[in-house]
Amino acid sequence: MHTSLLSLLGLALLGTLHAQDTIPVQTDFQQDKLTGRWFSIGLASNSNWFKEKKHLMKMCTTVISETADGNLEVTSTYPKGDQCEKRNSLYTRTEQPGRFSYTSPRWGSKHDIRVVETNYEEYALVATQISKSTGPSTMVLLYSRTKELSPEHLERFTQFSREQGLADDEILILPRTGEHSQGARLGTDPRAAAGRSLKSATSWWLPHPLRAQGPPAPQQPSHPGFTPTPVPPPLKPV
Repeated sequence: MHTSLLSLLGLALLGTLHAQDTIPVQTDFQQDKLTGRWFSIGLASNSNWFKEKKHLMKMCTTVISETADGNLEVTSTYPKGDQCEKRNSLYTRTEQPGRFSYTSPRWGSKHDIRVVETNYEEYALVATQISKSTGPSTMVLLYSRTKELSPEHLERFTQFSREQGLADDEILILPRTGEHSQGARLGTDPRAAAGRSLKSATSWWLPHPLRAQGPPAPQQPSHPGFTPTPVPPPLKPV
């Protein structure tokens, strides 16, 4: 019984290692071109925290910079309630260009991070295999240099996430701050959601229907002994 259990654990470990080896890394990766500001456009994960928090998640800003020893410092600014919070992470480079490691100082989880593909000027697709005491999980991130990305890149993110075994309800196009997360779930055009948000955000300055009936009556001075001139009512349409 004990031997069988060890055998099963060994097979599970081999399966995890095999899955990690099948994740590609950007060919001829150029680390210096990955630095700068990015927006998180998409996030996919099969972890429990993602399932619990995905309805609260919004697009965030990530700044990547190189350290003196050639590692990457990743600073993410994300909305939390009425405030913005920052999170700093140090990605340690490995012998394989485009592949990094990170250990969470808070949870002790180990992250195997790979830049799957990028053209450095528009998008970057990043996959992470996470190992912790509660079990392994997979995370896929889609970065963009702007707050919008072409449908082709969004579809590539969705397709790759599915290839990693993630279900559709584990794949999310992140809404911008102020937008409804339901409007950015998989299968809904995020640009349409953005258009609805823009319409609602700008509707406050549109003229009220009652204000469109005509110009206001002229104001007349008021002082002792002054008799106001009667203002004729507006002409009714014939």
